[in-house]
Amino acid sequence: MEAKAIARFARISPRKARTIANLVRGKSVVQAVNELKFTRKAAAGLVAKLLDSAIANAREKNESLDLDTLYVKTIFADKAPNGTMRRWRPRAMGRATQIQKGVSHITLVVADRAEA
Repeated sequence: MEAKAIARFARISPRKARTIANLVRGKSVVQAVNELKFTRKAAAGLVAKLLDSAIANAREKNESLDLDTLYVKTIFADKAPNGTMRRWRPRAMGRATQIQKGVSHITLVVADRAEA
């Protein structure tokens, strides 16, 4: 049994989100929640919220599910279709330069280890 959660247009660059994705991939849900709680990265909060959503989705599919058997099967962060938010910053001599802020889609799949 698998359950999926997707955070679309998350306001973090995919490169920063992938560091946290690599941290929790393949680990049990309980261990992943504990690691995310004490990780001091901006993406850790986003991934923790996404993991909670995936757990809730798994519970919705099967209410008698044991959380100890769940693990993070797949997690990845992709660049959003528009790629970046564009902002402008004033510069010298009346000019302006573009600031590009990353946007990403983060997908997380949890599965039951008993069935894997």
